[in-house]
Amino acid sequence: MAATLRRTPLYEKHVAAGARLVPFAGWEMPVQYEGVIAEHRAVRTDAGVFDVSHMGELEVEGPKAEELLQHVLSNDVTKLAPGDAQYTLLTNDEGGVIDDLIVYRLEACRYLLIVNASNREADFDWVAGHELRGSDVRDVSDDYALLAVQGPRALERLGLPKAKAFTWSMGELDGVEVMINRTGYTGEEGVELACMADDAPELWDAIIARGVTPCGLGARDTLRLEVCYPLHGNDIGPQWDAISSGLGWVCALDTEFIGADVLRDVKERGPERKLVAFRMTEQAIPRQGMPIEGGGEVTSGSLSPMLEVGIGLGYVPASASAPGTELTVDVRGRPRRGEVVRKPIYKREE
Repeated sequence: MAATLRRTPLYEKHVAAGARLVPFAGWEMPVQYEGVIAEHRAVRTDAGVFDVSHMGELEVEGPKAEELLQHVLSNDVTKLAPGDAQYTLLTNDEGGVIDDLIVYRLEACRYLLIVNASNREADFDWVAGHELRGSDVRDVSDDYALLAVQGPRALERLGLPKAKAFTWSMGELDGVEVMINRTGYTGEEGVELACMADDAPELWDAIIARGVTPCGLGARDTLRLEVCYPLHGNDIGPQWDAISSGLGWVCALDTEFIGADVLRDVKERGPERKLVAFRMTEQAIPRQGMPIEGGGEVTSGSLSPMLEVGIGLGYVPASASAPGTELTVDVRGRPRRGEVVRKPIYKREE
């Protein structure tokens, strides 16, 4: 018998809106409403809202909380003041990526980690497994709902002022108390709003009433790919070290987090393979798992709704990783040419 899929507090709203629901990381989630391309373009030109309540939330508290997080996370947690947030990695002993996540400093000795849905239990086990006396790790995922509102008009539609990226503050939106996180996964301006699970339907309705387009996971995937944000399980994972995955910039190699010694060695000698962005120069849509000639592999691929060409991320030998390098993707038995490009693949014209 198949395992029962979990549902977010907004499941009934998605059904009522006619969303197409699919299994994702153990959850029944909306993949699209009106359609992926329309939703994608709404986020690039106006504002869209995503239900990301399936994401996990771990709270780490106590006088030793900072010391614990400095040991298990790749970035330098000591740089955070209350009200700050930071993109970081949970790394294993080989420098591989257990998960990529955002850590929020709530108070002097209290932090919130927002982690990928499919890694919630594994992340909790890993962090709790390194717990220090004077630190407490709790999985509080079921208490929260999380709505991402993204796009050039997101703040205007929500009536929120601009603020520095990777900061957070408490606030209220149409009577609902929210944690306003200046973060997102689309490359656009916007916020991720955390609220109590019971308040999610009211918050969703308020956001939709403000003219924000409901969007599903399909558009979330094409949006993040255009701006080269890696997806854990596709582009990054425990089998690839953080340097080869292009995430050296979130590794504070002057600190002693788990796997730092391996990553220092990789950086010094240079990685053998690198995760690159590419776009097709011949008509073709690359997909995950397709071979790249010379020993590479596509890890994410799609048609770009904004550029209307095939785009992707993939691992190639370091010698073939420079922008401008031609590559050949095996698209269902047919060789199709593309080229390595600088990240991001899509950039808004100012």
